[in-house]
Amino acid sequence: MFKNLINGEWVQGPRASRNINPSDTRDVVGEYAQADAAQAKEAIAAAAKAQAAWGLSTPQQRFDVLDAAGAEILARKAELGDLLAREEGKTLPEAIGEVARAGNIFKFFAGEALRVGGEVVPSVRPGVGVEVTREPVGVVGLITPWNFPIAIPAWKIAPALAFGNTVVLKPADLVPGSAWALADILQRAGLPAGVFNLIMGRGSEVGQVMLEDKRVNAISFTGSVATGQRIAAACVARMAKFQLEMGGKNPMVVLDDADLDVAVAAAINSGFFSTGQRCTASSRLIVTEGIHDKFVDAMAKRIATLKVDDARKAGTEVGPVVDEKQLAQDLEYIAIGKGEGARLVAGGEAIAKNADGAPGYYMRPALFADTTKDMRINREEIFGPVVSVIRAKNYEEALALSNDTEFGLAAGIATTSLKHATHFKRHAQAGMVMVNLPTAGVDYHVPFGGRKGSSYGPREQGKYAAEFYTTVKTAYTQA
Repeated sequence: MFKNLINGEWVQGPRASRNINPSDTRDVVGEYAQADAAQAKEAIAAAAKAQAAWGLSTPQQRFDVLDAAGAEILARKAELGDLLAREEGKTLPEAIGEVARAGNIFKFFAGEALRVGGEVVPSVRPGVGVEVTREPVGVVGLITPWNFPIAIPAWKIAPALAFGNTVVLKPADLVPGSAWALADILQRAGLPAGVFNLIMGRGSEVGQVMLEDKRVNAISFTGSVATGQRIAAACVARMAKFQLEMGGKNPMVVLDDADLDVAVAAAINSGFFSTGQRCTASSRLIVTEGIHDKFVDAMAKRIATLKVDDARKAGTEVGPVVDEKQLAQDLEYIAIGKGEGARLVAGGEAIAKNADGAPGYYMRPALFADTTKDMRINREEIFGPVVSVIRAKNYEEALALSNDTEFGLAAGIATTSLKHATHFKRHAQAGMVMVNLPTAGVDYHVPFGGRKGSSYGPREQGKYAAEFYTTVKTAYTQA
């Protein structure tokens, strides 16, 4: 039984849940404790009690903990990557890459703990000095999703701790294993009791306590739009700080002058790797007329060769979707697309068993063509390996189609034109823009986030994380 971490102690919950391997549903990764509302309050109380001392800890103390955690994560990346692939379903190379990213995030923010600076500026009044400094926000509640079960917790936990906050983490129910492993590493890295707390449990119970408790000074959330809106409303009601990363319906524009191989490789990666379960995935491919037919044909041929199998097996390119509910949703959108008149060019069928005969939540990646911008498959986030192609007359129409969405997380373009690449980078209504690269896949030392319905609040990652996890103080002194 894997327990919750509250005030430096491993605590059994009133319930437990089974962590199931989506590549082989007969395989139980482990039994994980489920906290209740009372334990959530205990975790918050522990974080509140520990905050004053941790907030006044030295940069060296914070550096040492974060650096030790990052070093252990990197040293164990193969082991932790295997766990991640087993519980979430992304391929083993992708999982190991995610773990390495988590380790590097902790290393980066270890350095940031030493670089928290301020300003000393002259006052407009004689004999008065002015100091501008950053202080921790306080107790931070972190609510993380299932699709990046170690990287997203890492990029929230590391800056929170680096800047002197205490943390209560509620990971997604589907993937408690990676979060538990991370909690175990942090516990042994030297954190004082109560500075970091892990409460695994239902969002409706544990998450709700975090939203309502006045001792939680800030909430950082990654997940669905609907849940994000509820979190925003709850935080506004009690004037708590909040940060939201939500949905995406990311476009990738392919122009006539694009290198076809580059465009197809970027689109396959963006749309189908990690089984399409990335908020940065390109699910709308906007292709101009001159290259449209060649591009669709090349995509269909490449999809036919994609190896869909057990996430941990060598050579697997696409693993299973995360669970039965997500598979049903993906298949429902396949039916919706057909019903709207879109042409299913490739894939879209469920696969009951993998190559070894093990039952799992598999489906063949799907590509739709002859779609229009108003179809539901082009408006709603599917969050699976389902991609559609929209035909555009020229660059100008492609740009307009690209921006015609309520979301604005990532956008990509495949082109050999410096003119169009430069124009797209400036005019794409997205927080992140990629040229001749997959939209999914970003560096850990630069800001992550979007605009419109995709994100709210300061950016995550990089030095910009300080905007959320600190508050600014201005102090005046007369000599």
